[in-house]
Amino acid sequence: MFQPTSQTQAIQEGQLLIADPSLRGSVFNNSVVLLAQHSLDGAFGLILNQPTNSVVGDYLTEESFAELARIPVMNGGPVAKSHLTFAAFWLSPDKQLRYAIRISAEDAIARSKQSGTIVRAFAGYSGWSSNQLEDEMERHSWVSTPAPQNILGMEHDKSLWKKTLDIISPFHQLLALCPTHPHLN
Repeated sequence: MFQPTSQTQAIQEGQLLIADPSLRGSVFNNSVVLLAQHSLDGAFGLILNQPTNSVVGDYLTEESFAELARIPVMNGGPVAKSHLTFAAFWLSPDKQLRYAIRISAEDAIARSKQSGTIVRAFAGYSGWSSNQLEDEMERHSWVSTPAPQNILGMEHDKSLWKKTLDIISPFHQLLALCPTHPHLN
């Protein structure tokens, strides 16, 4: 029988953390989190697939933010939800996901004009204290995987969870099919 090995991988910045179905009922239900920072002190990430159906212009109405007005706002996580963070995403020449997190509005405007770069705003973020993420990985709460090369072309909505699981392995394809309420089967 196939046994997933992604849980035992070292936790690395730039990896995606895909929520296990056991996290249903939490803010991380079917979430895909970009692990942006990881150290002995803890970890920081942004949920990539929870659009809020709002744009920056709904929150920042000053003229200096006009060029950012149409940028989508995503739910970045449960911490500091009243704080708006800008981030830019692009692919390196070898097709690896690169990012700049917590950038200024001016930098977000400049990066939004760069070909192949996606700029998003995030309300809140995902944070873990020292060893908290390691403990969650040990409990198999997350699947850690590199970002797929086509991630910037994928929809960043709830469908991203299943699509990223589907490309990892046959086991993860089955995991993505787990019903919302397995106890009702």
